[in-house]
Amino acid sequence: MQDGKNLIIAIVLCLLVIVGWSYLGQKMGWAPQPVPPAEQTAQSQQQQQPEQAKPAPAPEASMTAAPLPVFKESQGRDMVVKTPLYTATIYTGGGILRSFELTNFRQTVASDSPLVNLVNPATAAMAPMGLLVNGQPSWSVGAWSCEESGDIEVTQGEKKSVRLTGMIGDMRVVRELIFDSSTYLIKENIAVTPSGTQAVSVRLGYTTGADASNAVGGQYDAMRIGWDDNGSLNEESSSEKLTTGVMNAGTIYWGGAMSTYFLNGVLPGNAAGVTFKGVLQNNVYRVALEQSPVTVGPGQETVFTSSYWFGPKDRKLMGASSEELAKSVDLGMFSSIAKGLLWILNFFYSYVGNWGIAIILLTIVIKIIFWPLTAKSYSSMEKMKKLAPMMQKIKEKYKDDKEAMNKEVMALYKTYNVNPASGCIPILIQMPVFFGLYQALLTAIEMRHASFIDTLPFTDIPWLCDLSARDPLYITPIVMGLSMLIQQKMAPQGVDPKQQKIMMILPIVFTFLFLAFPCGLVVYWLVNNILAIAQQWWMGHKLKKPGKKAQSTAK
Repeated sequence: MQDGKNLIIAIVLCLLVIVGWSYLGQKMGWAPQPVPPAEQTAQSQQQQQPEQAKPAPAPEASMTAAPLPVFKESQGRDMVVKTPLYTATIYTGGGILRSFELTNFRQTVASDSPLVNLVNPATAAMAPMGLLVNGQPSWSVGAWSCEESGDIEVTQGEKKSVRLTGMIGDMRVVRELIFDSSTYLIKENIAVTPSGTQAVSVRLGYTTGADASNAVGGQYDAMRIGWDDNGSLNEESSSEKLTTGVMNAGTIYWGGAMSTYFLNGVLPGNAAGVTFKGVLQNNVYRVALEQSPVTVGPGQETVFTSSYWFGPKDRKLMGASSEELAKSVDLGMFSSIAKGLLWILNFFYSYVGNWGIAIILLTIVIKIIFWPLTAKSYSSMEKMKKLAPMMQKIKEKYKDDKEAMNKEVMALYKTYNVNPASGCIPILIQMPVFFGLYQALLTAIEMRHASFIDTLPFTDIPWLCDLSARDPLYITPIVMGLSMLIQQKMAPQGVDPKQQKIMMILPIVFTFLFLAFPCGLVVYWLVNNILAIAQQWWMGHKLKKPGKKAQSTAK
């Protein structure tokens, strides 16, 4: 009846929102677009102009941020720091990152694909991991020296540090960068000592950035700038807004340039009173976090702290470093469900070693949980089928009085304890699980390049080799649609012909929507449908048994 139709419409609309929002984001400019050459020229001219000292008004989120200083080489050399997780190249003339290759992540699913490099030449030119001292780029205005003479290797279980000493005006600045073999977090201690006879106001800032090569692109993985303002995740991906620049001030726990799976971020030691700046400059998503000024006496050493994160958005590793940093992995409004599903998936994967099989096992667990509800729904649909003759009589009797007809129909439902929307409730009740799994498959680093069946059986054609991407051959969504059609055919037919027609359209709509969904999600829905078909057959067989016995007794 009408309630059932409304439920179906609600389900379809929810799925349309998932695909439509991402699609419109690309078309309407919500997602980042390449900066046109004219804008690049304007940016280049703007950054070449000398900066004029102006009174700084109180920062607000709606204010714009000026371009940040670019890298200008001072005396130094490239130093390689190798850990089990990454290989970083640091320029000793100020501590700027020149490269940051991740050991365990490749650009594509191919085994010989290049490693993911979070700091390529374009990003390196924008001074990632740079230190600002009173707004000045320490990497180009200071004279620096390094205590270490060669490259550094941090083996498993070790921590090693790099000490860079520079003179910025009349201040001695020592940057101690601490590399830990077990994490992507790079901790830093900055010791500032004025060499003059007067107290000095010191305002430190930290820069980072990344270009769009850190993201695959498209509707599911767009480059953006993110920051945590007092425990709340904020993101900006609009190239139009970022070209002008965004600015915020408050309790900023971290800020950075990120894709769906990777983050180049900075965490100030003291989050209170931090000014956040984000700008798209020379096609690089740049971020600077500046702390409140601190007065330092002459000859007095004051130590400031900060941290950098260059690596995958791994919730477990991030959470061990900062609970706020772990929030950069946005699991949506059903995050609690998504976290639970990921925990179960990881549990199964630890035993079977295949993410596709883990999803199938998860689907079986979910089906067992929802089994009583589905069984009750199927039983109610069978009752609806038996009420069909009485429903028809009511319709004929009150065909000219719809209000009276609806009252009689509802009374009939109540008498026989029947729910007219029983066929839709199992689908609707699983929607939070569906959305939670959808977010998990799209955002969890575990799912990136997670394989199920690498090639189509008996061929060399790549197939389900990345469960976070769509099925390249569209086989699973089509089979999923056919399974839904079989499921609809097997279900007891309702009384309302219009509702029956809507239910039969549902497999077509779902197939169309699922064409662009991550194939891991399609695998879940397909297996769920197969289990539902088996359950419907078993329930139908069980419900028919008493009738057969009665017939044999009558004979």
